[in-house]
Amino acid sequence: MTEIKVPVLIVGGGGAGLTASMMLSTLGVESLLVSSLPHTSTLPKAHVLNQRAMEIFTEAGVAPEIYQRSTPAENMRATGWYAGLAGDHEDYGRKLGELEVWGGGYTDPDYIAASACRTCNLPQVRLEPVLKDHAEKLNPGNVRFNNELLDLVQDDEGVTATIRDKNTDSEYTVRSQYLIAADGGRTIGNLVGVGMSGPRDIMKLVSVHMTTDLSQWATDDDILIRWLVNPSFGGSWSGVLVPMGPDHWGPESEEWVCHMQYANDDPDAMQPEKVLERMYATLGLPADHPVTVHKISPWVMEGVIADQFRKGRVFFAGDAAHRHPPTGGLGLTSAIADVYNLAWKLAAVLAGRAGDPLLDTYEAERKPVDQNNIDNAIANAMNHFTIDQALNLSDDKTPEENWAELAPLWHDLPGSAEKRHALNQAVASQTIEFHHHHTEFGYRYDSTAVVADGSPMREPLDPVRLYEPSTQPGAPLPHAFVEKEGERFPLGNLVHGGKFLVLTGTDGHAWAEAAEKIAAENDLPLVAGTVGILDADLVDVRFSFLKHREIADDGVLVVRPDRYVAFRSLGAVDDPHGTLRDALSTVLSTQLR
Repeated sequence: MTEIKVPVLIVGGGGAGLTASMMLSTLGVESLLVSSLPHTSTLPKAHVLNQRAMEIFTEAGVAPEIYQRSTPAENMRATGWYAGLAGDHEDYGRKLGELEVWGGGYTDPDYIAASACRTCNLPQVRLEPVLKDHAEKLNPGNVRFNNELLDLVQDDEGVTATIRDKNTDSEYTVRSQYLIAADGGRTIGNLVGVGMSGPRDIMKLVSVHMTTDLSQWATDDDILIRWLVNPSFGGSWSGVLVPMGPDHWGPESEEWVCHMQYANDDPDAMQPEKVLERMYATLGLPADHPVTVHKISPWVMEGVIADQFRKGRVFFAGDAAHRHPPTGGLGLTSAIADVYNLAWKLAAVLAGRAGDPLLDTYEAERKPVDQNNIDNAIANAMNHFTIDQALNLSDDKTPEENWAELAPLWHDLPGSAEKRHALNQAVASQTIEFHHHHTEFGYRYDSTAVVADGSPMREPLDPVRLYEPSTQPGAPLPHAFVEKEGERFPLGNLVHGGKFLVLTGTDGHAWAEAAEKIAAENDLPLVAGTVGILDADLVDVRFSFLKHREIADDGVLVVRPDRYVAFRSLGAVDDPHGTLRDALSTVLSTQLR
């Protein structure tokens, strides 16, 4: 049997696996990706790519094509709640409320200040082929679909996996030092004895992916997601419409996905004819309206997380590590962040620049973040029912009674002012999903790969909605545009290629000189420099670094290759070389010279 030797074996060809392949390639680490499936996803699945995900894809070099194919910013400014879509009632399709989503098409000043990358929207059925093509360009011949992992055995020095090539019906073995399980939890967890915990039957839905023309009813250009609070079918979750493109977006989208909630034990969810019958009724489509169905997919919302993210030399990422409701767009983006956190650590250990304990920080850092994302996604899904409560809609009422509850919104009746404001507040409460900037972007890490500076943790103004830039160790590096030799670029881009970043003010030359000496002595990828206006290596053209640096002109920040602050000194010290050497040694779980 043929044996292949490779530092890292990636099992799974979805968002997590393909991102892992790309990132390891950019870091100079050889890998082999195998996927049991013959092709990328045939389902739309996740579609929101937040700012952190797009920063990662920028580093991988694939962001420009994703933006090109994504929903234009003007077509994803908001989400809207509607009284159904179409039908015979005079108020069918009327808007109940709307809310900006994830930066309002990159018009929200907070989102613009946070990152040079805007949130974008591209369903996985379109995204994954782009990622696969790019991964293959970076690692020719080592992205193998229709290759199934059959078994694996670990020892102290590596992992031996048995793979079946379904194309040739032959088997081969792969000997790797590490394995990334990105297989959606289908195989590897059972093989190595890692289970998942958490609620599994939160809500049952059926998704219909179709080609149809809804432009005469879905008329708002700037709405990305339409929540159909249909009084004839009980209210929220009776239908959710999301455009899928691919060539046009907004009302002119050629493809759509309609999500509908079912009772967990409803047998109709498994019968395509009845699903389509209900969809036509829920949307109010004429019986002869043409619809081409691509896929009908029953699925269950769950909120589960792997009991371990590391088992020996196996690391779990993406759906193999956590599965949660799609509300908030936190699933795929968490998967991308998982492997971004892991990739630079694997690269450092494989190059001999870091000790094995650095790999333990993957679970220590990502598991709490992923659990928080699960909790928030569940809360987001359940919070939609506050719309029904504000409107006093109920499954127990007749359609006529539910429609009567909406009349005060559009007609001046007794109680109109109270009901309008109650709805206003209910819609605003959904900012936990559509403006969860701290949850999706401002999360922090706490592990041995972060050197605490003893400063007290600041109580956030809002632990979900507001990202507050900080350079406290464990926080993401605040965004700033800087210039060097006439070129303007985001400061965080200096970590690209797995580099540490040492930043100091204009009086911190001793820090920069010490960092460069440590880098040379230890073959450590590192960029060091002063940031300021005058006499600086990097010109702080908009004063953003000065505004958020939280150190003196002679202080220092050490930023990890994943853009997280690893160490901070508020001012000068007597021995900058020794201080930086000790800090980096702690972060890398090794002893630097």
